[in-house]
Amino acid sequence: MKSDLFAKENMAQPATVAGMTLENAKSIKYAVNGEMLARQGAMIAYRGTLQFERRGQGIGGMLKRAVTGEGLPLMSVSGQGEAWFAHEAQNCFIVDIEQGDALTINGRNVLCFDASLSYEIKTVKGSGIAGGGLFNSVFSGYGRLGLVCEGNPLVIPVSPQLPVYVDTDAVVGWSANLQTSLHRSQSIGSMLRGGSGEAVQLMLQGEGYVIVRPSEATPQKAQQH
Repeated sequence: MKSDLFAKENMAQPATVAGMTLENAKSIKYAVNGEMLARQGAMIAYRGTLQFERRGQGIGGMLKRAVTGEGLPLMSVSGQGEAWFAHEAQNCFIVDIEQGDALTINGRNVLCFDASLSYEIKTVKGSGIAGGGLFNSVFSGYGRLGLVCEGNPLVIPVSPQLPVYVDTDAVVGWSANLQTSLHRSQSIGSMLRGGSGEAVQLMLQGEGYVIVRPSEATPQKAQQH
């Protein structure tokens, strides 16, 4: 057979290093030798002797997910082989987390990660009840984290002199050491007159980075179990 479909850039190559690598802009390949974790339903292909099992979040994580709608349904992938992960043709990115780092990420943007990373659902401090509860996934430890984003994300530095205000529906994640609070940018009078549609933002202060997607979040599709 002959076709542009079989061009080198579309052809999967054998893994040359263990762990996580970008296969292309829309998918991540993971050379598994032991165990790794991924969001449920994200595996699009694999080869080798791999087992896929649902991973629970514990009572606290399940409760937070039930109350807020936020959370990260996970599966463990174990054995030896290669697996490919993707989510709705979104762009993929890999973050190297080093000892002492901590990154808070919206559960909808997590694709897969090394089992060496610690993962916990936490409340965004200062968010109160507004913004749908604002529970995020906090990753720390040492390892690689695979993310997805609709379009190319914008990474904005945050400094003590220049706090950053982000739409809660557009934020992907931020350095976990940043201080967070809700900021109202409209007066009550403006809101009663219809306002701009951007009444409340998440304010981030300190030293670090915030990652923002180039569009607001769309309603979540029902999870396939």
